[in-house]
Amino acid sequence: MPSAVTPQRRSRDDSSDDEDSTGGSSTKRARLNLNGDAGPTSQSPILPNGYRSNISGTLQQESLRAARFQRKHQPGSIVRVKLANFVTYTAVEFLPGPSLNMVIGPNGTGKSTLVCAICLGLGWGPQHLGRAKDVSEYVKHGEQEATIEIELAADSNRHRQNPVIKCNIKRENNKSTFSIDGKPSNKKAVIELCRSFTIQIDNLCQFLPQDKVVEFAAMTPVELLRSTQRAVAPQEMLDMHDELKEHRQKQKSIQAKAQADQDALLNLENRQRMQADDVQRMRDREVIKERVRLLEASRPFPAYRAAKENHDKAKKRRNDANVELIKLRDDVEPSLRAITVKQAYQRQIEAVTNGRKRIVQDAEKTADDIDRKLQALLSRKGELEAEAEAEKNAGRESRKDITRIQGAIVSLKRRIDEGQPDLDISGYNERTRAKHKAADEAGQKVMELKRQVTDIEFRGQGRHERILQAQQDLRNLESQAGQRENKLRQVSRDTFDAWEWIKKHQDEFEKQVFGPPMVECSVADPRYVDQIETLFHRGQMLMITCQTKNDFKKLGDILHDRLHLAEINMQHMAGTLADFPPPMNRDELGRYGLTGWALDYITGPEPVMAMLCANVRLERTGVGDRDTTPEQFEMLQNGPLENWVTKRSSYKIVRRREYGPSATSTNVRDVRRANVWTDQPVDMGAKRDLQENIEGWSGEITEFKSEIATANREIEELRAFIRETQEEIRNLQTEKSSKQKVISELRALPTKLAQQEERLAEAQQSISQMRQRLQDITNKQDQVTRERAEAAMDYVVAVEALQGRHLELHEAEIMLIEANSDLATLAEKNTAQTEMLELREREVEHLDKEVKSLRETAARLVAQVKSSLKLAEQNGDDALSNHLRGMSQTQTSEELEEEIESEKARLELMHEGNDRGVIKEFEAREKRISALKSNMEALREELDQAEAMIQGVRERWEPELDRLVGLISRSFGENMKEIGCAGEVGVNKEEDFEDWSIKILVKFRETEPLTPLDSHRQSGGERAVSTIFYLMSLQSLTRSPFRVVDEINQGMDPRNERLVHRRMVGIACGPDSSPSSSSSSFSSSSNHNPPRTNNGATSFDSVTVNGDDTAEERRTTQSQYFLITPKLLPGLTYARGMRVLCIASGEFMPEKADRVDFRGCVDLARGLRGRIAVR
Repeated sequence: MPSAVTPQRRSRDDSSDDEDSTGGSSTKRARLNLNGDAGPTSQSPILPNGYRSNISGTLQQESLRAARFQRKHQPGSIVRVKLANFVTYTAVEFLPGPSLNMVIGPNGTGKSTLVCAICLGLGWGPQHLGRAKDVSEYVKHGEQEATIEIELAADSNRHRQNPVIKCNIKRENNKSTFSIDGKPSNKKAVIELCRSFTIQIDNLCQFLPQDKVVEFAAMTPVELLRSTQRAVAPQEMLDMHDELKEHRQKQKSIQAKAQADQDALLNLENRQRMQADDVQRMRDREVIKERVRLLEASRPFPAYRAAKENHDKAKKRRNDANVELIKLRDDVEPSLRAITVKQAYQRQIEAVTNGRKRIVQDAEKTADDIDRKLQALLSRKGELEAEAEAEKNAGRESRKDITRIQGAIVSLKRRIDEGQPDLDISGYNERTRAKHKAADEAGQKVMELKRQVTDIEFRGQGRHERILQAQQDLRNLESQAGQRENKLRQVSRDTFDAWEWIKKHQDEFEKQVFGPPMVECSVADPRYVDQIETLFHRGQMLMITCQTKNDFKKLGDILHDRLHLAEINMQHMAGTLADFPPPMNRDELGRYGLTGWALDYITGPEPVMAMLCANVRLERTGVGDRDTTPEQFEMLQNGPLENWVTKRSSYKIVRRREYGPSATSTNVRDVRRANVWTDQPVDMGAKRDLQENIEGWSGEITEFKSEIATANREIEELRAFIRETQEEIRNLQTEKSSKQKVISELRALPTKLAQQEERLAEAQQSISQMRQRLQDITNKQDQVTRERAEAAMDYVVAVEALQGRHLELHEAEIMLIEANSDLATLAEKNTAQTEMLELREREVEHLDKEVKSLRETAARLVAQVKSSLKLAEQNGDDALSNHLRGMSQTQTSEELEEEIESEKARLELMHEGNDRGVIKEFEAREKRISALKSNMEALREELDQAEAMIQGVRERWEPELDRLVGLISRSFGENMKEIGCAGEVGVNKEEDFEDWSIKILVKFRETEPLTPLDSHRQSGGERAVSTIFYLMSLQSLTRSPFRVVDEINQGMDPRNERLVHRRMVGIACGPDSSPSSSSSSFSSSSNHNPPRTNNGATSFDSVTVNGDDTAEERRTTQSQYFLITPKLLPGLTYARGMRVLCIASGEFMPEKADRVDFRGCVDLARGLRGRIAVR
């Protein structure tokens, strides 16, 4: 950003753009002084006062001539733009003219800033600019608020004065506030005001910022048609186009639905025809199945009739059998009476026998109970004898205890009489503490000696490691890899430490981790080592390569978090070297004076080489062993290569494709001398230092070993002393403990004596209690003996009673045997009659059961019949109900079953399948066919309505569109014809209105036909010419009050740029403008004072160009035009009413803006040229 205080160096890109501003010339034109010679100008007056007075009349005439031609600003055009703290401007005010305004100035001075101010100041957002996304980024650096004030030309029918829109942008909250004519407003109201003037900032056909040029070039023909309509057609045209799109979409939707319904209908009808025969057969099958169902449901009716008939017959047979049974009983009654009497006697004897059996059982139970009592008493006697023996044994043990206790009492009394031994506790303690102290002091000395030994060993280990490292360094000094690792340690200690850790822990990674190219790679041919190293920067030389993402993350965590290394460069490289093929072979490369690719001269592990290709692009960088010739440099600059390096220089081509193929810049750097991949002699000084260090450290290790041996001997002597002292302490403690134990025991003797005396009393009392328990046991034994005698007598009585009962039972059993024998004899005599009677009784019983079973079966069948009838009536099954009520009363179950089997046989002869599902599907399909036919009728009506609506709107929209495009085509063709080319514009009409588009056809050469304008057929300059002519063709039809085009002439050659400029001047300034060449005289416009900035950081001036036409003053309503360009070619065409806004900005601007007076310079030049013409 330009500054008025601190000079800033401009970037290479800016300087390269400035070099293109001379219109393609490789050298800059020398500045001319007033005498026409090239040389420095003087700030002192260069013309005498008399000369100035002589030309004043000429200047006045030119001013009057300019004042005669004054265009009026069209409503909505920009009259004034005032900025404060906006982007590069501290304060500035623009006064554009009503027609063509050319804004010129070097790159970076703020030309496009005017475009940004127009967009943001009129309420549109930064997304329409293609630059910064937030409005706060448009506030000047170091400031908190920016202001945009835009004055629009008033519409006399709606406004009394020009509306003034003011926009304040605050950096803090990234917001914009608006006011209209000094009254607070909002963004929506500002946009509505602009739209009332048909201002369309969001239409690239009217407002084309620099960063949107590529977007406009990439606009599709469909998008171009919409933007064209927005630019030149009324809103009604856009609405009709949108309405046609909507109707067409609706029509397509209806057509799709109708076609889908038609296809579905045909499909359904085909399926219906294919299934018709099968469905009829299935329906016949359903009729048979229904017949079978009715017949099966009627089974209870004939079964009931058969059951009722069988019941009646069985009942008659039962009654006949009862009559015969009664008659038989009367016939055999006398013979059976004797049997009956004998049976009664037999039953009485049997009852007596059973009673006597129960008496015998009771007597046996009584005898058994008495026997069990005798056994229990015998067991009790044994228990008492055992208890008595146990008591006697306990008494014997108690007597022994008494003897032992008495002996102990005598012993205790004797020890009490002996007295206590002498014991000096304090003396023992003092001697023990002295021994402990001596042992502790010796232990502390041992610990101190051990610490000294550990410290010496640690220092010795450090010296040993230093010796090993120094020996390794010595070997490294003599090897190439070692020299590189030494260089790595000198360049980056952190990277060296990381590589050392990686080499020791390679097995912890999934794949091998490679070190920096500085140690992993080498240059095969030393002639190219300088060129190769020039391609690398420090970070690439130190890059560590991981082959997996997990290894990359793991290594990063270890190096940063655990090892705390700061300068670490890592990259994950999953690709292979095959992913980076060269763009051409080495033979083709030789045409450019290069010997090969940089990749050909470097060797190393494949993952490292792939990483270098991804970062340095080795496979696309050419290498040469000598400098390129001018012809080779020209070929390289226009060829596909972007990087190459020669013996002394490194080249990089930067291409800005948005400005065309000629917008390129070349960065050149000197080749630096290599210091990494070089073979250098061994540093003898470093080698000598390492050898001296090894000798010194070895001597120190020898001294350390001697000190350790001395300390170990002292430790052994102290340990022996500690062992002797600890043995003496143990002996003292044992002697003291034994005497203390004797004293403790003597002190406890009275207590033990009392305990023994107490135990003696308890033992004597136990003897007394034992005698009492023995007496009690003897008493219990006597009682048991008496009870046993009584029980034995009772047992004898019970056994005698049992014997009597057995005799009585035997008598009854003999009488029963006799009765059974008599009864069997009588029964055998009357066996035939008895069997006949029993047979008749069983027959009657069987008939009773049969009648009962048949009655139950009939009742059950009646219930089924009633249930079937009731269920048929409830379910509305009229077919079943009618069938049941109309059944034949004579049909038997066999006949019914035969009929059922016959119908089932017919059913089996038919095809079996999912009859019900197929028929339901067939019927449902019939309904769907009917519904689809109805729906298609409705869709046809909707389709007719949609077609009618499309036709109605199209009849109004299409002719008007053809008329507008025809006017554009005519104007476009005339513009192209003026530069010796041809072109036309048409509408590409497709079936869908969404696909209608603008078709631009151009021809730049006589031998070729008209071809569509696209990026494949025309060059960048030809597309730029066509684009600007298309925009200019909209000028006469435009509905917008102003149009902005930023740097559209970039990429044009000088011829096309002059032709385009001339046409633009003619169209923008109108037919009354009388264009003139650059040789026309100049005069200062009299209706505007030149604006100035308040800090001198930025300045511009407006110049109005007039011709010599003396026609009367006329006004036109041509729309306003802004053309922003960083360059102006010499010999351009100018016209009256055209205004040039020259912007100068930079760190060398004077503090006072009035010191930069472009208008004064123009006035002076005009006067000078007029003076020369007079001569």
